[in-house]
Amino acid sequence: MGELLAAIDCGTNSTRLLISDGGTRTVERLMRITRLGQGVDANGALAPEAVQRTLDVLQGYREVMDRHGVVRTRMTATSAARDAANRDEFFDAAEQIIGTRPELLTGDDEARLSFRGATAQLDAAEGPFLVVDIGGGSTEFGVGTTEPESVLSIDIGCVRLTEKFIHHDPPAPEELSQVISVTRDYLEDVVREMPAAAEATRFVGLAGTVSTVAAVEQGLAEYDTDRIHHFVLTHGAAEDVFRTLATEKRADRIHNPGLEEARADVIVAGTAILVAIMRFFDFDECLVSEADILDGLVLSLLEGR
Repeated sequence: MGELLAAIDCGTNSTRLLISDGGTRTVERLMRITRLGQGVDANGALAPEAVQRTLDVLQGYREVMDRHGVVRTRMTATSAARDAANRDEFFDAAEQIIGTRPELLTGDDEARLSFRGATAQLDAAEGPFLVVDIGGGSTEFGVGTTEPESVLSIDIGCVRLTEKFIHHDPPAPEELSQVISVTRDYLEDVVREMPAAAEATRFVGLAGTVSTVAAVEQGLAEYDTDRIHHFVLTHGAAEDVFRTLATEKRADRIHNPGLEEARADVIVAGTAILVAIMRFFDFDECLVSEADILDGLVLSLLEGR
């Protein structure tokens, strides 16, 4: 039995923990919605209540890590922290709890680690892969087969676009159009900067929005990683889920099996990003992956990188 390693990702919308041996054994994979990026786009700083929510979750994660005897940890912070002037105060407090200081990843770092984690168990013959991590504040793209040939991070995500454009419940048609239109404009940049994205044969989708759409499509009353990991989400199914979620009030939306209540206010913008990507690149399906940046971080610890 190998030593246990941990990876923590403090994202814009959620804070997540993976404990594994970096090989076949996953001991824990936990996710809590902490909304660290609340208001960052408008204010340029992390809100005190958002920081406290995240630190409370990290305290719980520390206890889980101690219980399992984790020997090494890598903790990262992404889009919300990149945009926040007061991130060092959060980093100081997080380091006190975990014993490791969060690393501020660039968007490109994030994309490379996500690609690595998502493709480690995939058959290279099915590539090249376009790996897309739809986050709360940013979305990362990586394209390649065994290694990412090129990567790009763009400043759209489910929290950022919700705060910017969605002000009605349910969203007004023109608000949905704006989210789709802004996403499409960014996708033009993606193709211009990494033309290989248009040649990818397999679209691999990561993170909470994608796994939630897969859970809703399957009507999963309880989260089941085995039924979500490597689920094939068709373009038609993604559009159906988008139509359903976008036309319901939040109070009704939360009753969809598979949708966590804390994600209900940002899932429409996230799903809009997903369907915009499938429309733009003309993908018939998305391979949903639970393996992501956390798995990439654990692999990096294993290799001493």
